[in-house]
Amino acid sequence: MPIRLLVMLVAVFVLGACAPDEPEELDGFSTSTIWIDEHELVVVVAETPRQRSQGLMGVTDLGGLDGMLFVFQSESTGGFWMKDTLIPLDIAFFDAGGVLVDVLTMEPCTADPCPSYRPSGPYLTAVEAPAGDFDFIVPSSRLEIAD
Repeated sequence: MPIRLLVMLVAVFVLGACAPDEPEELDGFSTSTIWIDEHELVVVVAETPRQRSQGLMGVTDLGGLDGMLFVFQSESTGGFWMKDTLIPLDIAFFDAGGVLVDVLTMEPCTADPCPSYRPSGPYLTAVEAPAGDFDFIVPSSRLEIAD
């Protein structure tokens, strides 16, 4: 086997091993790196209406991911719900400047109608993570999204 081919195979293997494990339910979502204060998170991005509607429904394990980033075109005041979502989640809402608006803990919904979780003010982005993973967030927390 030529050395060039061997080097390419090793590179593909190493790069593949570095990619976060994504749940099958999230095929088609892109991933991004974000920071909440100094905490770096690798998240899947829900940027289309269909992806935002699906969210983490049916996901039982995030694999190598830290959570999901919801990106809106304009500020929103709408709530999130947990219909068909199987794991408890924390959700942090951030305004257009990346400033924390609110953090809420959401429980899986087992019966209709499912409750809606609304932040205390308008937001442009929201980040979901397994419940308890946002214990580092404080009222002055800020979100930064990698370009």
